[in-house]
Amino acid sequence: MMRERFLSLLEDVYEGELPPAGENFVQWNGRSALTGQEQTNKAFSDKWAVYDKSPEKERLYRMQREWYLRLYGFRSEEELRQFLETKKVIFDAGCGLGYKAAWFAELAPDSLVIGMDFSDAALQASKNYRSLSNLLFIQGDIAQTHFYDNSIDYVSCDQVIMHTQDPDRTFAELSRVTRRNAGQFACYFYAKKALPRELLDEHFRARCATMSAEELWQMSQQLTELGKRLSDLRVNFEAPDIPALGIKGGHYDLQRFLYWNFIKCFWNADLGRETSVVTNYDWYSPSNARRFSEEEVVALIKNNGLTLVHFHKEEACYSGRFVRSNAVS
Repeated sequence: MMRERFLSLLEDVYEGELPPAGENFVQWNGRSALTGQEQTNKAFSDKWAVYDKSPEKERLYRMQREWYLRLYGFRSEEELRQFLETKKVIFDAGCGLGYKAAWFAELAPDSLVIGMDFSDAALQASKNYRSLSNLLFIQGDIAQTHFYDNSIDYVSCDQVIMHTQDPDRTFAELSRVTRRNAGQFACYFYAKKALPRELLDEHFRARCATMSAEELWQMSQQLTELGKRLSDLRVNFEAPDIPALGIKGGHYDLQRFLYWNFIKCFWNADLGRETSVVTNYDWYSPSNARRFSEEEVVALIKNNGLTLVHFHKEEACYSGRFVRSNAVS
């Protein structure tokens, strides 16, 4: 009966096909006619299929939940709980394996939580979290959600929008479905890096689009090993400012200096080797991976008639929460 009640709530906000009674998954659209988006979908389907089996994933999930609080201006999980409990319908746009959607569903058991992902991870997520009656999954395109205007109380698009074919259009779509006044929209953007890193990233990404999944995983393992060996050197130095290249001077570990300015070779001993490999795969394998300047993010917010509730920036990213009116809830 609980699942049916939440299906009724879904019907109020969603014009697409509904899951059968008692089920928590519907495939609205699992394929894209756009080459870049289809390649990106396949890359993430492969990534999540591999990582779902990793014994390291719970460590990553804990770290991601803690980071989420910082990214979007919640001082504690309890503050997030109090926020979510006021939201009737919550949308995790680009949910991957669904661990954040499940977190939201556990924090707000009387709210409907909808996770949507264009990759096959949406189906796996529905299997992983079948026990949560207020959590439903849709395989579909977050740039074309099929939600009604002004229908979602909280939209969360965390670490996803840059992987869509047209992030500006996706941002407008997610703004459209956010409820005015009481609703909020949270979004994360990759930040542009130093010029040498940006140029190498673009070259690598173009090359990776022609590589097999096996080749991509092999390269990701090699990049992880490079990151580990650089980190193990424990070399620290003072780098000069090079403004023309976007390189910021300061005290660096050698691995982090190369990572931020030249090549992503992620390594984190606390998270583990498998997670480090997946992180490198996540960066280079998708064709779609747009980076933003702060000015571009601010313009996007303004152009969609949104008002800032919270804004966060760091070396890797920008993130924020927004409302569709001047009133802040």
